[in-house]
Amino acid sequence: MIRVLFEIGHLYHRAALDPLYQVLRQDPRYDIAFACSYDAERRYGFWNRSLKPELEARLRAEGLTVARDTRGFDVVIVGDTVREPRRYGKTLLCFVNHGTGIKTILYRHLRAQPTVRYQIFVEGDYRLDKIRQAGVQGASTLHKVGLPKLDPLFWPGFPSRETILSRLGLDPARPTVLFAPTYKPTCIDVVGEHILEATQDYNLIIKLHQYSWRGKYAPHWHHTLYERAVGKYRHAVLLGVDAYNILPYLYAADTLVSEASSTLFDFVAFDKIGVIFVLPHAALRHHDGEPLLSEDPRQFLAGACVHVDHPRDLRAAIAEALRPDPARLQALRRYRDYFFYRLDGNASLRVKQTIERLLEEGGHAHCP
Repeated sequence: MIRVLFEIGHLYHRAALDPLYQVLRQDPRYDIAFACSYDAERRYGFWNRSLKPELEARLRAEGLTVARDTRGFDVVIVGDTVREPRRYGKTLLCFVNHGTGIKTILYRHLRAQPTVRYQIFVEGDYRLDKIRQAGVQGASTLHKVGLPKLDPLFWPGFPSRETILSRLGLDPARPTVLFAPTYKPTCIDVVGEHILEATQDYNLIIKLHQYSWRGKYAPHWHHTLYERAVGKYRHAVLLGVDAYNILPYLYAADTLVSEASSTLFDFVAFDKIGVIFVLPHAALRHHDGEPLLSEDPRQFLAGACVHVDHPRDLRAAIAEALRPDPARLQALRRYRDYFFYRLDGNASLRVKQTIERLLEEGGHAHCP
């Protein structure tokens, strides 16, 4: 029996880890458990309430096993680097990234743990190149497998666009815009309600980052702004805090508006043109001065996506993204081939096969 622990650092990590769980659970050799660690919600502006009991109760309600201890597992699978690798003991520590896009946070985290041996599963050549260029591989090993988060698109039972939109009360006959601002940097304070005004001829789905709901890292007004706003615009819906998986909405959308979210990176896989809201690049810094982004957003997906830097231009940018453009699609497909390895629904299977090979070879995590 192979004992596996899925560490759900934050609820939104599940979008990356759920497909791998679905593949592993079909093999009777795997004994699978889950653990939750970091999610919290800020109350009254200063008190952080742990969401661990709530999230673990949700896992149990789904029929999943919640681990009492994080030690004693052959394999630990995480959606981000972990703060205390020693708490897992001797194990194969597998990092299936929940999403990075063009943010530098992944490279910062790896740089801080040079002696921790992760098995890092990456989506394609772009990420391999970025990790190597940043010089942060350390003791870890890189494996190019594709993006497990996208696997369900290729599996039987994935809902149709019409089904997804109808469940939201939206008209499948209308083009659909997905607005998915990220956290740090976010365009919410610049875009505000302009996105609703700019999309009145379309369906609008608003998907906020989990942090924009929790108040710990981003203010609560992020979600209250749109909770109030969608009541004034019949063409718009706001996905709730529990909607951790954006994949169905990426599939249903005809275009995506974001600034630096990993969802914009993932949207390339759908052969659809996105709109990048460009924030002042030089000002986007971590506390120690390192840039937040690994690329100038004005140049990211140049020739493929539409770039805009003022809310008044959103309407025209969205219309341009929705207009068929062979040159943009050709450029987009070049990016797609560089970003993603084998978009075939088998990335999770390749992770599983790699794990089994590493176990046979006796690989394990090295914790400092």
